Amino acid sequence: MTTLSPRRILLVDADAFFVAVARQEDPDGAGKATLLIVGGRPGSRGVVCSASYECRAYGVRSGMPISRALKLCPRATCVPVPRGACSARSKAIQQVLATIAPVVQASSIDEWYCDMGGTEALYGHESLEATAHRIRSAVFAATGLSVSIGGGTSRLVAKMAVELAKPKPGTGATGVRCVTPGHEAAFLAPFRLADLPMVGPRFAATLERMGLDTIADAQRWSEADLQSRLGERAGPWLYKRVRGIDDSIVTPRETQKQVSREETFGRDLHDDDILERELLRLAVRVSTDLRRQGLQARTVTVKLKDADFKTRSAQRTLAAPIESEKSVIKAARVLYRALRSKRRVGVRLLGIGLSHFDDDTSGAGSGAATQLGFFAPPPAPLAEGEPVENAKDRALTRALDRIRDRYGSAAIIPARLVDGAHENARDTGPRVEE
Repeated sequence: MTTLSPRRILLVDADAFFVAVARQEDPDGAGKATLLIVGGRPGSRGVVCSASYECRAYGVRSGMPISRALKLCPRATCVPVPRGACSARSKAIQQVLATIAPVVQASSIDEWYCDMGGTEALYGHESLEATAHRIRSAVFAATGLSVSIGGGTSRLVAKMAVELAKPKPGTGATGVRCVTPGHEAAFLAPFRLADLPMVGPRFAATLERMGLDTIADAQRWSEADLQSRLGERAGPWLYKRVRGIDDSIVTPRETQKQVSREETFGRDLHDDDILERELLRLAVRVSTDLRRQGLQARTVTVKLKDADFKTRSAQRTLAAPIESEKSVIKAARVLYRALRSKRRVGVRLLGIGLSHFDDDTSGAGSGAATQLGFFAPPPAPLAEGEPVENAKDRALTRALDRIRDRYGSAAIIPARLVDGAHENARDTGPRVEE
């Protein structure tokens, strides 16, 4: 009988990715700042996207308002997120990984899972740790960016290991931490249960009431006992997780779940006319993002963050997929008005998300021409306020895309977004787009 070799999974995590890219893009400014916050300018209403390890020592964390971060670390330099450069560097790192690993899956813009199964002979039966160090060197040589790598027999173990691999000041970490097959449970034991992926605050509180704080605590419980206390699904699931058992596979492409755009305004907005104009601006941008990826969406979500930081959202799943800004704004406006009718306070942030995708097989982005009929009536709406698209709508939208690609995004825009067309066209304060 042939014994299967243990799986060899790596998680490659770019170190302080947004900070590192910002320093590369502005070597004389951000590049010389030891205390660096990426996410927005001082005085903006943005949030921290990333911070240097030195800033983190002051308590600065991702998602924190810039204003609060500067109170904790007043000498820090703040810069906007260099989004285009980050996207380019992410692709460059993935290209390097693809030359070494047979299967690479992007988990986020700065994380990639690699399945090294079947490469043992190819790389002279070197250890997984040796392969990881070789990958680190290759990525740095190609991009100038440092990555940390965790490894083990599962995605879960690799994820936990990479946290100990990161060369944070004072840790002595080397950038690589691989867990030897058979030692998964011992490696995980010191972690808190709240550190496990997919163990949220409510579940962690439930476990704490059971006297379970660390993974070692849970490892002492039998599967039957965990099942009797947590249920038929959660009990067996936790039993496996605390032992590093995770059968999820590394796939070449992670299915995208949402395309979104949102903006944080320089001041709280109360005027619905101004807010609906900003909603239209977001609809134009997010629908363009959607079409560029050859996708159509069935679900539209509108998100509001009120002046008191309360976040609210509403969504609607449509009968047919959409892709045009006309359809997106029609659906989004209904959702926005419903949210505003329930709570009329200042708005700090506004966003639109599109999800539940249908792959576009009708030639989007391919330049294919569509023959339009002069007298073909559009299909009747299926519900009140339901956006409906036909071939003519989509052909017109794609024609606008080609003009904007050639002459710039401002070449053709809805009249309501033209500066001066509205008395308060710029009365939002400095915006931070996310």
